[in-house]
Amino acid sequence: MMDENVAHKDSPTVLTDIPRYAASAAHGELALERSRIPALNLVLFLLTILTTTTAGAFMNGEEVSFLHPFLAVAALRSGLSFSLPLMAILLAHEMGHYLTARYHGVPTSLPYFIPAPPPPYFIFGTFGAFIRMKAMPRTRRVMFDIGAAGPWAGVLVAIPAVIFGLWMSDVTPLDKSGGGLELGNSLLFLGLSHLVLGVDPTTVNVALHPIAFAGWIGLLVTSLNLLPVGQLDGGHVVYALFPRRHRTIATLFVISCILMVVVPLALGRNPWWGWLLWAVLLIAFGLGHPSTIDRDTPLDPGRAIAAWLTVVLFIVTFSPVPLSVSPPEPVTPRNPDEHTQEIMHYAPHYDQMLRHLHGVRI
Repeated sequence: MMDENVAHKDSPTVLTDIPRYAASAAHGELALERSRIPALNLVLFLLTILTTTTAGAFMNGEEVSFLHPFLAVAALRSGLSFSLPLMAILLAHEMGHYLTARYHGVPTSLPYFIPAPPPPYFIFGTFGAFIRMKAMPRTRRVMFDIGAAGPWAGVLVAIPAVIFGLWMSDVTPLDKSGGGLELGNSLLFLGLSHLVLGVDPTTVNVALHPIAFAGWIGLLVTSLNLLPVGQLDGGHVVYALFPRRHRTIATLFVISCILMVVVPLALGRNPWWGWLLWAVLLIAFGLGHPSTIDRDTPLDPGRAIAAWLTVVLFIVTFSPVPLSVSPPEPVTPRNPDEHTQEIMHYAPHYDQMLRHLHGVRI
């Protein structure tokens, strides 16, 4: 799960159970914090670099066996084009939260990265990262600043990764006969694909470069963190905008998660079953948001505009079906007078694991 999580109530994170503000200790603790990087944060960061690099190498057709260290190091080099941009996106997201919290005097931890088993168990190599806030922001304005800073910082790194990665990708004639796993599309990724590739009304495949794939994951991370529920980043934004209606909005979105599975099934289409898991997780973590001490002071005009722009960011990065399995399609003769506009995105050398990484109909 590409979001920030919580272990227990005594150790809250940005996204989940944040304790109420302790005014007497917050600034004192901040002043006494050591500047060194804690060992746990550093170890988790290095492990996540290793697992994401292993994932990138596997996607490029390399076999990484740590029983043969020298061969493993050589194989891992091919995975850096995926792991480095992905880690840069995740680090930018978390440091956006961290630096903004420190700017406002809210004590918080450095990011905790979460390594994941590399492919074939989990194709990304990481479950994301989170930070732990040690005190509640006093106002909705500060809460908004901290909550929105992460997604904006991450997407500002993800967009150049997508653009450069698409520029490095190869365009070939369309072939969907193999079937496989397709990556869903967002409005932002779709627009960037048209802008960079200059796709005309024909049928093409795009051999997706690992940097573009990392950027796609970055956009997915942004949208998942901006889900308008509880203490996800999107929940912070919704609370800042609507402090008395945030729970209603969260409830409606959880219902929408269920409908995004039920409605496609009723129409005979394949849904993304992950939305049911998200509905369960969001209910488990809580739909509400703890109240700031000052709940009545509204956002100033600049922050209000920024908050609505953050809502727009959620919309343009959201994909209702992030992942889907496409069955092989028979090859049929194409009418030369028929023009379609279709992009199929693949990752290079991924066909050992994923025949079709990305299918987009425009």
